[in-house]
Amino acid sequence: MKQKFKLDLNLPNTITLIRIAMIPLIMLVLLLPTPGKYLIAAILFVAAAATDGLDGYFARSRNLVTSLGKFLDPLADKLLILATLICLLALEDVGAVVIIIILTRELMVTGLRAIAADKGIVIAASYFGKLKTVSQIVAITYVLLAGQFAVFPDWLGTALIWIAAVITILSGADYFYKSKELFS
Repeated sequence: MKQKFKLDLNLPNTITLIRIAMIPLIMLVLLLPTPGKYLIAAILFVAAAATDGLDGYFARSRNLVTSLGKFLDPLADKLLILATLICLLALEDVGAVVIIIILTRELMVTGLRAIAADKGIVIAASYFGKLKTVSQIVAITYVLLAGQFAVFPDWLGTALIWIAAVITILSGADYFYKSKELFS
């Protein structure tokens, strides 16, 4: 008998939902002709990204880890990163290849986790996975600030985005290497 899915809106899950709710706001700020849009988007993006650590802290410290949280938290991260990158693509601040790399990795690792879950195996976030997320957040924040302030050279934003893309590839490869027994 299947267990009913419980909508558990505890503090960590509410924080995650706030992160998801901030995504359309970031997109609107970036895509509408808003004065200071890059700075506003950077502030909103960093605030949204910071909620990731906050919800995780509360979930672990207060023993509030739920199935809903395990589903929503990584989804919120992916949505935040990809939605912001797609807006930056529309503004011609990042290239499509980087977005395709990041999207492909995210879909492949999500599929890997689904295969593992079907076999009763949980694939926890790895060091590379956490490094991937941090590198993406740093790169996107830099690109947003470079869009607002000329003191931030564009070439460094491009370099940071590509460094994040390489870490993203390595992270995906690490997950697949560590889970190779799933395919035997």
